[in-house]
Amino acid sequence: MNKQTVALTTEQYKEIISTMKQGFSGSRPNSTVATALMLEANLGLRISDILALHLSDIVKDGERYRLAVTERKTGKARVFTVPIALYQFIRCYCMDQNISQDQRIFPLTERSVQRKLKTVCDYLGYPGISTHSFRKYYATEIYKNSHYNIALVQQLLQHSSAAVTQRYIGIQQREVEEAIEGHLKLEI
Repeated sequence: MNKQTVALTTEQYKEIISTMKQGFSGSRPNSTVATALMLEANLGLRISDILALHLSDIVKDGERYRLAVTERKTGKARVFTVPIALYQFIRCYCMDQNISQDQRIFPLTERSVQRKLKTVCDYLGYPGISTHSFRKYYATEIYKNSHYNIALVQQLLQHSSAAVTQRYIGIQQREVEEAIEGHLKLEI
């Protein structure tokens, strides 16, 4: 993991996906790469695991959908619920692209995704963003939306410790800065 990679803001996420889907002068639209990055931001998987997905990997389990993967980087098994709206989005994407249940959803290489993302980020003037920024975005959003439950994020990302997760989403420095700001007591 590149330590210089930053988590996206919601605005950056939306602008990158939108720009990628629409294209711009010198760069054609690419909804396939945009969709792969959207899944990374919504599932928290690494791009290598997203690119290996098949629609058949998501199975109905009672009233929910479940995804079981073995992470390519760590070899760890991971099973989690896929929200119904996300499953439907993926299924519609596959139908629109004529992708069968057993085909890879994204016939892309990591390198091609990284190149397209770099082109879009250079155009938008966003430094320090890579495919991993989308996983960090997922982690940061879960952290904020869970009322700062670092243990939950640690479990979702399968990190070995809360300290690793804190460094990963960069909250230590942010919390230090907020504590200093919050402590400021000026008498005027």
